Amino acid sequence: MADKIPLRFEGTFFETLGIRILEASRERVVAEMDVRPTLMTVGGRLHGGAIMALADSVGALGAFLALPEGAAGTTTVESKTNFFAGASAGVVRAEAVPLHVGGRTSVWQTRITGADGRLVAQTVQTQLVLTKS
Repeated sequence: MADKIPLRFEGTFFETLGIRILEASRERVVAEMDVRPTLMTVGGRLHGGAIMALADSVGALGAFLALPEGAAGTTTVESKTNFFAGASAGVVRAEAVPLHVGGRTSVWQTRITGADGRLVAQTVQTQLVLTKS
């Protein structure tokens, strides 16, 4: 399934953000995104919304890969982000790991670090397992 991931994101917001998947499994997803002017604030830092979108996208991918048999998909029902530092150049790296994977929900923690390895943000999100109707 992981070998088909890039095809799922063609033409989507994921691709617009320029997220590159480095590793993807039901236990961990690692991705990178360039810090570029179109994603920055007027103050020259990566916009918080871009950081949150990266975290949500990477956590959701992990939740998708961890779906139970017969599930139709997943969707974010809650997300909480803490910001610790800004990012103004290079790339940011996202690493998502599950805190809980169940039949109805999964909870994913995503740490975003800057090019210098410094913690930029941490997001915890709950994903609802969608069923076929």
